[in-house]
Amino acid sequence: MSATPPPPPPQQPYGGAAQLSPADEKLWATLVQVGGILFSWIPALIGYLVLKDRGPFIRAHTATALNFQITIFIAYVVGGILSIVVVGIFIILAAWVLDIVFSIIAAVKANQGEFYTYPIAIRFVS
Repeated sequence: MSATPPPPPPQQPYGGAAQLSPADEKLWATLVQVGGILFSWIPALIGYLVLKDRGPFIRAHTATALNFQITIFIAYVVGGILSIVVVGIFIILAAWVLDIVFSIIAAVKANQGEFYTYPIAIRFVS
């Protein structure tokens, strides 16, 4: 009798996204949320495009972060246009404070493994 070798273990096909562990999902969700404070919508967009198929937790956090950062960016643009009038400066200041406060709250929730929805985000990406 000839011994046949055991079949190889199943592998992800090329281009297939492997699922992240829960600890990795929490780490990346936290980094995407904090990245929005420093780099606006860019970390949320990159995180959404790269990590959205890696698990439901990371998809939810990157989508909500992207929606919120786009909303804040729109507030910055409107504030910039209205800075011709004095009210634009207050809009920019309010958007900046809201960005910092809500991004920190979302990062803490992501680090705890909880889902978070921003209270004032326009939903562009689901």
